[in-house]
Amino acid sequence: MENYLIKKARLTDGQVVDILVHKGVIKEIAANIESNEQIISFGNDFVSAGWMDIHTHCFNKFETYGDKADLVGYRQGVCTVVDAGTSGSDTIDELYQQASKAKTRVYSLLNIACTGIYAQNELADLNHLKRQEILEAYQKYPEFIIGIKARMSKSVLGDSGNQPLHFAKELQKELNLPLMVHIGSAPSKLEEIMDSLDKGDIITHIFNPKENGIKDGNQIKECVYKAIEKGIYLDLGHGTDSFSFNVAKLALDNGIMADTISSDIYFRNRINGPVYDLATTMTKLLAIGYSLNQVIDKVTNMPAKLFNLSHFGKIEVGKTADFTIFRLEEKDIELKDSSGKVMTYHQSITPTNVIVKNQLYNLTEDK
Repeated sequence: MENYLIKKARLTDGQVVDILVHKGVIKEIAANIESNEQIISFGNDFVSAGWMDIHTHCFNKFETYGDKADLVGYRQGVCTVVDAGTSGSDTIDELYQQASKAKTRVYSLLNIACTGIYAQNELADLNHLKRQEILEAYQKYPEFIIGIKARMSKSVLGDSGNQPLHFAKELQKELNLPLMVHIGSAPSKLEEIMDSLDKGDIITHIFNPKENGIKDGNQIKECVYKAIEKGIYLDLGHGTDSFSFNVAKLALDNGIMADTISSDIYFRNRINGPVYDLATTMTKLLAIGYSLNQVIDKVTNMPAKLFNLSHFGKIEVGKTADFTIFRLEEKDIELKDSSGKVMTYHQSITPTNVIVKNQLYNLTEDK
């Protein structure tokens, strides 16, 4: 389905437009387009650029974290997923093979540990930091590996201190790729991590409720404001233990928002919660005060910007024709954060269709 016309697409900014697609690329956007191509209509549902989830664990290999790309991807309304460090240089071939068979678009942030997350503490052994193997992996898959990942928390590092982060920064200079850094429990302190990062780097799990997080009492730590001024990006990275309504709301009240909304999803927190899917994570941000336009921007335009995927992320002429179609359902929904706190909200973001890799999937029929 490379050529078609979406009639009366309802955009989140209030516009209603026709969108003409030719050879999988957006060719024209206008109030009314006449065409002989196949016509598609989604009624009163919203049409957005294809959603992107830049923090998933969609490599189906390890028991610690993992899942199948399509179970966290197109079947949940997500056109593009990024595996955030499940695979290292030892296993990147296998991840690439899985990704090539997926209906969802898949990219990788390569773990700086050659093993990937074969166990929780992949960076406790500094022998896992193999520069040459990482360089060779990137040379092999330069369009698939779009960044590198370093997990800087106590359970991952053991006694390695900040050495893996210094290794990651040196490696980044050679590869010229974005770096995503996972923050969690000390001894790798938030202030030290933020001081080591540069413009364009990404911190994930930004609203985690841990003592080493961004909150100090009822204040946001000064290092967070300095990081934002420096141009460091803040990623949500919900996960099993890393999202707090209280922290996210305190940040919002102090003018701080996540730059990108991601799920940190894998099979356990997809099935048992509290994540379930990206749409539920997006609804949580809506519930604490983000606008619908802001939420959609943080799963479309901003992820594309952070990882230099300039052909995605917007409904514009010349962009790849990936679309997520969704509705705001008016119903009470219980939302739970990683601390077990429950909020009830009156709306739910629900994807109904996706168009990805020139294929249309009706998600209501699949269910």
